[in-house]
Amino acid sequence: MTTAPHEGYFDQGLAAIDPDVHAALIAEEDRQRDGVELIASENIVSRATLEALGTAMVNKTVEGYPGRRYYGGAAHADVIETLAIDRAKALFDCGYANVQPHSGSQANLAVFLAFLKPGDTVLSMDLSAGGHLSHGSSANLTGKWFNIVHYGVRPDDGLIDFDEVLKQAGEHRPKMIICGGSAYPRAIDFARFRAIADEVGAVLLADMAHFAGLVAGGQHPSPIPHAQVSTATTYKNLRGVRGGLILTNQMDLERKLNSGVFPGVQGSVILNAVAAKAVCLGEALRPEFKDYALAVLTNARALAATLMDNGIDVVTGGTDTPLMLVDLRNLGLTGAEASESLERAGLTCNKNGVPGDTQPPTVTSGLRFGVSAGTTRGFRTAEFEAVGVMIADVLNGLAKGKSDMPALEAATARQVTALTANFPIYEKG
Repeated sequence: MTTAPHEGYFDQGLAAIDPDVHAALIAEEDRQRDGVELIASENIVSRATLEALGTAMVNKTVEGYPGRRYYGGAAHADVIETLAIDRAKALFDCGYANVQPHSGSQANLAVFLAFLKPGDTVLSMDLSAGGHLSHGSSANLTGKWFNIVHYGVRPDDGLIDFDEVLKQAGEHRPKMIICGGSAYPRAIDFARFRAIADEVGAVLLADMAHFAGLVAGGQHPSPIPHAQVSTATTYKNLRGVRGGLILTNQMDLERKLNSGVFPGVQGSVILNAVAAKAVCLGEALRPEFKDYALAVLTNARALAATLMDNGIDVVTGGTDTPLMLVDLRNLGLTGAEASESLERAGLTCNKNGVPGDTQPPTVTSGLRFGVSAGTTRGFRTAEFEAVGVMIADVLNGLAKGKSDMPALEAATARQVTALTANFPIYEKG
């Protein structure tokens, strides 16, 4: 009897050891290669990021922070995490960065823990207006453990209703106010939010997950000079691995925020992910990333304009971020049926609620589109204008109840494949 690992444990690849998982992964690569990815929370990482994720660093476990670990053998882990921290601080021009959060939601939860006690009041954007689950949705831990008060957007233009924010803040005296969301397409007036927060003695948390890449690239105002704490994700338009960041210029918050992450909401660090974060942050510090950020914003506006030119209702009439929100109610469509049809056509997006939506979250009356992934593979305005026409053709065809929708979807899918063939990503494995 042997206690050694099974045959091939150290030298055989995935295809030999687990062909079922390998086949599914190859199929996913094919899907990404041949389709247009329009989900706003997705992007395409570099080959270097993939390599960092698939290293022996995955074997290492540490708790704590560089130089103050609870486990031995952490010298190389310390080097990697320190690189990621220093790069995040340089990229966002701040004095403190925590790179350990496993996700943006974990980062937000750590901030809640750092500043609040269960039952404290938080003022945040309502999910139906573009907020995020981790900002106090009733389905989320933050909504179950804290007293959440929501502000929304004006019904006439879809923009943040600052009169309501001020009124709610004065009435409820929250301990924390959150700005930023997952489906709000316009630039946020961080200074105005900070003034309201100061008036009621609240901490201002700015969640820039969906525009952090634009901030890093100089194409969007930074919340860091205004908010006590900012959170971000390293994927989306930062083009990196999935994970979160916590950032601030208030160095007196370092201990509180570090404790909020560990031991507050997380234990050991996912070190291969931190290595990949260091890679993506290093890539974002290169001069060419500014060109990418500009292209993202230009492409987003081109796609929004094309959709509107083709009869599609874009919430707020445009965007200042990599994402846009489409209201399908004038077409008589739901987000669920529209997203399924577009996916069959090779155009992947997600159903999403819109302001004033009466449909349940599993159905919705809208769609959310993002341009970060397409921009990464090289699309410019001409390509996104073409994509916008394809989207509109499918949606308008669906609205008219065309009996030949399968043919239209198939024809669009062929157009998509022809388009993406000119912008290859990873070599076919």
